Amino acid sequence: MQNMEELYELIKQRKATPKKGSYTDYLFTKGLDKILKKVGEESTEVIVAAKNPGDDELTYETADLLYHVLVLLVERGVSFDQIKQELAKREGKMSDYKDRPEINNL
Repeated sequence: MQNMEELYELIKQRKATPKKGSYTDYLFTKGLDKILKKVGEESTEVIVAAKNPGDDELTYETADLLYHVLVLLVERGVSFDQIKQELAKREGKMSDYKDRPEINNL
């Protein structure tokens, strides 16, 4: 079973050494706008799947979203370690929702 770091490294390798005809190569060839569009689409599909009964669709769509987010990180040159470091900075920190500013522009 592949973990997220291994998948990130595989995607990074595929960007450096494209495998012609692969979906990953297609995304990198199309560029940032296509990758962002796919992240947006997959995010919406995760939300819809979460509202439906059962876990199969949610699992499937979440896998798609995570893959596309990793492609985005590789495209932008953000390392998986940077994400882990950011999460580590948040570890043990709690904030009350009342401390957060309200979003009024919706």
